[in-house]
Amino acid sequence: MTPILWVIIILVAVLAIWFIGTYNGLITLRNKLEEAWSDIDVQTKRRYDLIPNLVEMVKGYAKHEATVFQNVTEARNVAMNAKGPHEKAEAENMLAGTLKTLFAVAENYPDLKANVNFLDLQKTLTDIEDKIQAARRFYNGNVRDFNTKLQVFPTNMIAGMLGFSAREFFEAEAEAKQNVQVKF
Repeated sequence: MTPILWVIIILVAVLAIWFIGTYNGLITLRNKLEEAWSDIDVQTKRRYDLIPNLVEMVKGYAKHEATVFQNVTEARNVAMNAKGPHEKAEAENMLAGTLKTLFAVAENYPDLKANVNFLDLQKTLTDIEDKIQAARRFYNGNVRDFNTKLQVFPTNMIAGMLGFSAREFFEAEAEAKQNVQVKF
């Protein structure tokens, strides 16, 4: 074989190895991204399972607050059926707002606030909320890494040829981005 043929063979082999490595790196990042999304699903499912118990407990004390209970239940159903990061984020933000209303109603009932079961449910919900926030941060970190990999040269050429596309971040609700107003 001639030296030129060897150079061509080595060049093709190097390009093939680079292409395979790049593809495998994209697949690894995509799988981490899907795992991170799954973590959000697991934690939100825990919250969805807890909400009916919380609503029933508050109902026992606040029977005339039917619209609050209906709003929480509807928001829960919408959140459970949401697909994709953007739709899920909107539904989760709506659910968080209705839960705040539910807890505001509970504030009006001292016996309920002192109930051990209610306090336990509230503590569990707070724990779940913390885990959801951690899962969102993990997801957004993986989105950042994946999107960065898709945008850098020369990986962007391979990613485009193979149909990889950027993912959406799990955005915070608009109210959470605003400055907090403290009034005395």
